[in-house]
Amino acid sequence: MKRARVAYSGAIHEAYEENGRLRLNDGRLVDEEEVVWLPPVEPGTVFALGLNYADHAKELAFNAPSEPLAFLKGPNTFIGHRGQTKRPRDVDNMHYECELAIVIGKTAKHVKKEEAYDYIEGYTIANDYAIRDYLENYYRPNLRVKNRDTCTPIGPWLVDKEDIPDPMNLTLKTYINGKLTQQGTTKDMIFSIADLIEYFSGFMTLRPNDIILTGTPEGLAQTAVGDEIITEIEGIGRLANTIVSDELFTDKSMIP
Repeated sequence: MKRARVAYSGAIHEAYEENGRLRLNDGRLVDEEEVVWLPPVEPGTVFALGLNYADHAKELAFNAPSEPLAFLKGPNTFIGHRGQTKRPRDVDNMHYECELAIVIGKTAKHVKKEEAYDYIEGYTIANDYAIRDYLENYYRPNLRVKNRDTCTPIGPWLVDKEDIPDPMNLTLKTYINGKLTQQGTTKDMIFSIADLIEYFSGFMTLRPNDIILTGTPEGLAQTAVGDEIITEIEGIGRLANTIVSDELFTDKSMIP
């Protein structure tokens, strides 16, 4: 089943896909264009991975890590399908990152990887933009690179784990204005989904709606104001997002 969270007629609803439309939890059937899409779950603790695909590490001229390079993301970063991401006016290098997102379904502590999938609720798509002008060290991504407001679209759907029989063999693609610019597969992850759940739960408790962003394959490209970015993962869907200028969010008289 594909589930979503949307705003419609002044309220927030859970919704389900039904013949190309959305069935709201109050029974109404609406078109996808009529709603405001929200992140498919309210994120708890969100873990993100740096350099979790060998081809991406090579693309950035770094060696593959020997253990997960993880950092946390704040709730301010997340927006829904068809949302707008602001590009800071003073940056030169803002790249998309198509990522499979794992949503935890129940409390997990000291989970062995053989049992890791028992703790998964489902899967969604994240586009975790990286503003590399602010990067100090690829092995320790700093807050300004990965915690900018509006810079992590996520969704549109939370797809039940039962509907994705092999999440370690999914094709990921990214398009800029309809042109394919990135293509990879989850089978090329350095640390698998099960590895990551075992790793994180080994030193902290994972709870429902915690999310693990599993990294991106090679094929990064520059983004510009006005670009429509679509990140797509096989069996999960297509996440659309538009890059807009800082000026839409900021009163010019207040810019220092």
